[in-house]
Amino acid sequence: MKLSIAYDNEAKEGFISGWGFSCFIATGDDSILFDTGWDGCVLLQNLKALDISPKDIEKVVISHQHWDHMGGLTVLLNANPDLEVYVPASYSKQLKNEIAARAKLVEVSGKQEICHNVYTTGELGSDVKEQSLLLDSSDGVYIVTGCAHPGLTEIMGVASQFKKVAGIIGGLHGTTEYDLLEGLDLIASCHCTVHKEEIRKRFPDAYMAIGVASVLEL
Repeated sequence: MKLSIAYDNEAKEGFISGWGFSCFIATGDDSILFDTGWDGCVLLQNLKALDISPKDIEKVVISHQHWDHMGGLTVLLNANPDLEVYVPASYSKQLKNEIAARAKLVEVSGKQEICHNVYTTGELGSDVKEQSLLLDSSDGVYIVTGCAHPGLTEIMGVASQFKKVAGIIGGLHGTTEYDLLEGLDLIASCHCTVHKEEIRKRFPDAYMAIGVASVLEL
């Protein structure tokens, strides 16, 4: 699998940064965009610079109902009306109706398969309902998070039901559950992660700084 960061607070030269997160995942058979950042025009410009066309995207998975993770969806739907959009079932009825009028809407409650080797944890958490993606590889499961609002204990608990957790990619918000990161092969934290420097110091061999235009191959 190949993961390309398309939206983040940090960006490599020639790309545009912005508060939010988006990651394009190419499995070889399917293509998924996880979250859409806030500004759809910035998202499309970064995708173009990554040589990814909106038409290349088959499925969109929105982690949770915060502006910086789903704001770019309307622009993306204008660029590609043939999308499947996966949202937590607890999403507002009005937003679900708007999406359903423009795309194939899939409401997610429990863990389920998105496509071959890609699963959702299902919506987790209490205050903020959020889903993460699980990428099944020969090394173990890699988790892709939007903000990890439900906490690593809950997210990794679901992931470990599949197989050993090998790594985590995305926003980790204010987590201090450092013991759960012990032994991971990859910790690529970005976006809203408050304690990046502490994570880097604790896990120098696993930590990877990422931003827009970062590419990871699993």
